[in-house]
Amino acid sequence: QVQVVESGGGLVQAGGSLRLSCVFSGRTFSKYAMGWFRRIPGKEREFVASINWSSSNTYYADSVKGRLTISRDNALNTVYLQMTSLKPDDTAIYYCAAGSSPYRAPELTGAGYAYWGQGTQVTVSS
Repeated sequence: QVQVVESGGGLVQAGGSLRLSCVFSGRTFSKYAMGWFRRIPGKEREFVASINWSSSNTYYADSVKGRLTISRDNALNTVYLQMTSLKPDDTAIYYCAAGSSPYRAPELTGAGYAYWGQGTQVTVSS
């Protein structure tokens, strides 16, 4: 059974930090690109960051560059999103997603991902 499970969301003050984690099971984690997306209230889901299977390539939305960092630990089947210098505009439900096929390059749209988690809420207070 394929599962994508996020954790680590919560309430934080502006300027603070959080680390989101996501475990992908049911497939060989180390072969799949992983991505983070978010849905801000009243807006469409948007791309945040992605990482390829070997961690050699990462991609970020312009709005989060320099503040959020995606990484992965293939031994733990886990991808992380380290969030620093958080802003109220970062308030959203954050979703983790796994790529649609092994060794496929990470994509910047949701269409490139086949497996999704339920999301974790991040709230940044001003």
